[in-house]
Amino acid sequence: MRLLLRLYVLLLCLRTALTFCPSQCTCVFHGRSDGTGTRSVLCNDPDMSEIPVNVPVDTIKLRIEKTAVRRIQTEAFYYLVELRYLWITYNSITSVDTGSFYNLKVLHELRLDGNMVSVFPWESLKEMPRLRTLDLRNNRLTTVPTEAIPYLLNITYLDLSSNKLTTLPSDLMDIWPPFNGQPVSSNASQKVVLGLQDNPWFCDCRISKLIEISKMAITPVVLMDLFLTCAAPESLAGVLFQRAELENCVKPSVMTSATKITSSLGSNVLLRCDSTGSPTPTLHWTRSDGTAIDNTVQESPGEGIQWSIMSLHGIENKDAGNYSCKAKNVAGSAEATISLSVAGTISTTVPPPKPGIVSGLGTTATPPTAVSNLALTTAFPRSSTVLSGVQKRPRTTPSSALRDSLKQTKTQGGNGRKLAADEKSNKRDASQPFKDLEIVEETADSAVLLWTVSGVRNDAPLTVVYSPYGEDDSKRTVETKAGTGKVLLDGLSPGMRYSVCLVAKVNPAAKDPCIDFYTLDDADSGGQNQLFFIISIIACALALPLIALLVYKILALYCKRGTTELDTEELEKDSYVKFETISMKQRTLNSHPSEFWARRPTNDSERLLLCSRSSIDSQMTYDSSRSEYLC
Repeated sequence: MRLLLRLYVLLLCLRTALTFCPSQCTCVFHGRSDGTGTRSVLCNDPDMSEIPVNVPVDTIKLRIEKTAVRRIQTEAFYYLVELRYLWITYNSITSVDTGSFYNLKVLHELRLDGNMVSVFPWESLKEMPRLRTLDLRNNRLTTVPTEAIPYLLNITYLDLSSNKLTTLPSDLMDIWPPFNGQPVSSNASQKVVLGLQDNPWFCDCRISKLIEISKMAITPVVLMDLFLTCAAPESLAGVLFQRAELENCVKPSVMTSATKITSSLGSNVLLRCDSTGSPTPTLHWTRSDGTAIDNTVQESPGEGIQWSIMSLHGIENKDAGNYSCKAKNVAGSAEATISLSVAGTISTTVPPPKPGIVSGLGTTATPPTAVSNLALTTAFPRSSTVLSGVQKRPRTTPSSALRDSLKQTKTQGGNGRKLAADEKSNKRDASQPFKDLEIVEETADSAVLLWTVSGVRNDAPLTVVYSPYGEDDSKRTVETKAGTGKVLLDGLSPGMRYSVCLVAKVNPAAKDPCIDFYTLDDADSGGQNQLFFIISIIACALALPLIALLVYKILALYCKRGTTELDTEELEKDSYVKFETISMKQRTLNSHPSEFWARRPTNDSERLLLCSRSSIDSQMTYDSSRSEYLC
């Protein structure tokens, strides 16, 4: 009885766990008439910042949409063994752990569109063997590595649109017909849907197979957008894939004229290898223990051809061994090995002086048993040493011997170009193309990074990665070109230390240059604003009296002008009098005339009175002999 009671309690707990729903989610059970059903969970709370861990274990479909989740942690869905559809769309996801999808053995569809993922853990796909749909559109992916190809074999729907991809691995198309050797079938169930639109594609041989598929009438790969265009290089910018003509990539091949070389002790040895491929491969030398050799010279006499010379000066017994010349391009890699043997032993002796000749010390070397025409040896002097058991030869200075060796190598190389004179300079330029990193114009939330570039094309893609110091989980990236020389870093926090690095694929062996800097505090920014406010107040205080004085002057001039006009009118009214003149009437026969005087018009009177002399007509003579002017 007690056992049954315990079993009943266990069943109740299990049922409660199965039906429990997170507080920020909505759980729906879709039941059937036979009593079975499926459960779907929707989490779309904008305040949700982490993946919920208490989702019902029988969930078939989980949707996490439009939340503040920024990271998918390791084993976030470990207990959801029946999950088939996982949609984490339009959130703020920037980081996805390698073990985020562990134990999702039956997952069929994974959608991560609308996030800010810049690096996707492709190896995590091996935890989802039944996955068929992978949606990564509207993210910040910049590359699909070659290592991701084995995990995409079973994918039938792959959407990489609206990212920052410039190219794809040249071997990616080899997993689908006809490049995998299988015939092209018209069966719709065997087709693969591929979304690649809205990416800045660099059209070269790496995507030549993709362009070839876009031109096929019957193809197993269905492109969502048939009008894909090239963004670079400049000669193909804006050209449709269907109209672009590109050559296929060719894996490199390495050739040497000899596999075994024996050289005398103390001599100089030059080893050469030639390679071909498309695009032109890069060459580097390594010893048998894997250490890299830097004292090399490379030159490309033509497109798809590269040769390299490695120099060993004054070889010793420890220099004997295998030297590998490795060639690599986007299509693959190849290598060839040369075995070097050192002949002769060293004993210290003092040669007898010869009469008439200044005594000196020299070094002679035993002739090599097998020397390739590509391996040149020269005698190298050593003070107070000669080789025992060999004949003496004329002494050769190291500079003349090495010069003759280089001349002979140049002649054997056909019409090869002139070798670089300073190998150390070449090493420095090749290993570090970006120099003079500098942070300027720092503010509380942004900064400007400056750099100079040498030995790299200006249109070479460049990724600027920056994050708070020591916090690699919150990295941000900015895509630009190497020749721009500057980039704006925004979205920073005030008063924090940041690290920024330049990541380029021009030289994978080189170390990425980095620099640290601090953003300004809010107090510093506020101090600048306060200073600007004080300066503005002082300027206004100085300007306002000047403006008031100017207004006063204008008003005074205006008032003075009105008063002058008024005075003029009053003066004219009060100072001027209208004058009239009279003249005697002509006498008539009437003996008793009524009037003896006649009035003249006003205008004539004024004209006469204003003359320089008195008018005769205005005078009247009396007996007293005085003249009067009648007005």
